[in-house]
Amino acid sequence: MKKIVNTKAIAIVLLAFSISFTSCNGKKKTAQTTAPTILAEEVQEIPTYREEVVFITGKDSDHSNYYESAKTYFEEKQFEVVTEAYSLEEIISWLNNNYDERLYSNIHIVSENNPYKGMDLETTVKGKILNENSLRNALINDEIPKLLEGIADDTNVIFHSPALADNPNLLKGLKNVFSTNKQPRIIATPYYTMFGSQFSKYHLAKPYYGFYPTAHSPGKVDLSKEFAKNYPNEKDIDWLETLYNDYERYVGEAFTTQFNLPIKMEVDFTDSDNEIPTLKTQEAIMDFIEGNENLSNEFNTYNIKIEDFRWKTSLKDSKLTVKGITTVICVLKPIIKPYGDLQHVEPEIDNLRLFIVE
Repeated sequence: MKKIVNTKAIAIVLLAFSISFTSCNGKKKTAQTTAPTILAEEVQEIPTYREEVVFITGKDSDHSNYYESAKTYFEEKQFEVVTEAYSLEEIISWLNNNYDERLYSNIHIVSENNPYKGMDLETTVKGKILNENSLRNALINDEIPKLLEGIADDTNVIFHSPALADNPNLLKGLKNVFSTNKQPRIIATPYYTMFGSQFSKYHLAKPYYGFYPTAHSPGKVDLSKEFAKNYPNEKDIDWLETLYNDYERYVGEAFTTQFNLPIKMEVDFTDSDNEIPTLKTQEAIMDFIEGNENLSNEFNTYNIKIEDFRWKTSLKDSKLTVKGITTVICVLKPIIKPYGDLQHVEPEIDNLRLFIVE
């Protein structure tokens, strides 16, 4: 009787083991069947990127080689260089027409920039120069084509334009222009972009500004005193010596450049009850500007003292035109490495001390 009980017990154990083994095999088969489906869902297409593209958006004057030097610099890097697009409209059209399923990695845009007026780059073909106001109006009026494809979250649109980063509203507008269903990073610098100097093919320089009414210079001594007053923390620049220096004679030496800034404002008296003023002196014109809300608001956008302009007025068909012009003296101090051999700092876009990312 004892043997029979043991035999039945063994049989029960074997039966239970067999059922368990069969169940495990069933689970294994199920897992093997569904595993490929899970992996297929997890596979993501790896994006491909095209070579970096550079837009040279202007032409050099007789006294500048900015664009030609930039073209040479980027060609030596074997980037694709485009020299027939001088407006945002043409750049966007080129990006749309040349999209070939590869995403754009770095898009470089080289354009001189007058911080007080705007860029050489136009909004549309033969349109207005690019600044905050002209870009806003162009977007409102749908004058710039829509960028359709080719932008990724890690696409960089890099502007090689002097002091462009000082205008955050313009950068926001440009981010809108270059966005598709993805938004790129807009990268610009608050410094001056320098191409083709005798010591470096590409570097940056810190700007310092002075002003005087065009054709009425106070002289270099007085100008140097004004610079020292306006920039008391800058101890490395001999302002008077630098005003006589128009190029970088050794690595890191500050030098001076200049340009004229003309402005034009209008007041229409056609439907006005106010009498058209007679403005015969500089003081009378400046008082009129400061006393007119529209003119003063427009002028204050330049952030330059009103007495630094030479003023004149003209009248035609009840429209009073006020014109001013100032000479901008720009002292440029190249950014050099703080240690080791005397060298310019390499302008790497990931260096947040040199570039702003929008």
